[in-house]
Amino acid sequence: MEAALSEKHGLHEDALALVLGTLMVALGTVIYSKAVLLVGGMAGVALLLQYTSGIAFWLGFSLINLPFYYLGLKRMGWRFTLRTFAAVSLVSLFSRLTMDWIDFSRLDPAYAAVIAGTLCGTGLLMLFRHRTGLGGVNILAMFLQETWGIRAGYFQLVVDLAILGASFFVLSPDSIVLSVVSAVILNMIIAINHRPGRYLGIS
Repeated sequence: MEAALSEKHGLHEDALALVLGTLMVALGTVIYSKAVLLVGGMAGVALLLQYTSGIAFWLGFSLINLPFYYLGLKRMGWRFTLRTFAAVSLVSLFSRLTMDWIDFSRLDPAYAAVIAGTLCGTGLLMLFRHRTGLGGVNILAMFLQETWGIRAGYFQLVVDLAILGASFFVLSPDSIVLSVVSAVILNMIIAINHRPGRYLGIS
């Protein structure tokens, strides 16, 4: 059983996880944007930029991740950094295209918080299990988990709540509460399903 779990991922499996994982995250961020909610990490920073300056999410997300590729290259290796660059680029592309693919005539904010957190959490879980992140906090979270055994989901939850704290100047109180709930859902999905040693597949 352990031998089967530790079997290396094939290239086609990595590629499929990359595409499907980024599609799920992109859809989640579009739902956040439509409901005027916030998520943690660099995606949350990009959404804040969109709400305050009008810079489109896909462009802001691409730009603010640029400095973190150096940390990824230095700490996690060029393979991980290349995968991360590809994932960030695909989320940016898919989030832009998704705006043309779907539209919402009505979107309940509470439902948006739950489903967007679920989509982003599941998408990130797929990426993490194939040694891929979404830049910024994800790079640091994966480095700390692999080096010190600190669960990536719990670390991200702390950072995400700090980022959400900055939203008090931008969002309404109701939107802030829903954003916090969504952040908890997202990070609990990762924390519960991505414990060190539980999933041994490698890429």
